[in-house]
Amino acid sequence: MAKIQCKRIYEDYNEDDGIRILVDRLWPRGISKEKAKLDHWFKEVAPSSELRKWYHHDVTKFEEFADRYKQELSHGEQKRTLEQLKEVVKGCKEMVTLLYGARDEKNNQALILKEILADQEH
Repeated sequence: MAKIQCKRIYEDYNEDDGIRILVDRLWPRGISKEKAKLDHWFKEVAPSSELRKWYHHDVTKFEEFADRYKQELSHGEQKRTLEQLKEVVKGCKEMVTLLYGARDEKNNQALILKEILADQEH
């Protein structure tokens, strides 16, 4: 099974990143497609615009944000896209890097996805 890491898309590309997957709904400002060096962009796995706006990077809401986000991932297009992401990760022997644009490296959707993907390994 692949190892999974999370990384801001604004950090420099590294060959050790392995498969690079953007998990944001919106394209990150100031990043060119060339600089991003993406293998996949699963924008439909990101939190809905409504949830993102509600959370507004307020860390005091992170726990509730995580719960609401997991709920969103349990149905519809987000669930289908999460299943596609799981398939990519499952078939991967190298590192998988989940990329996100948020400034907060400890409270973001990529970390929640990493947790979900790690749980599938067991």
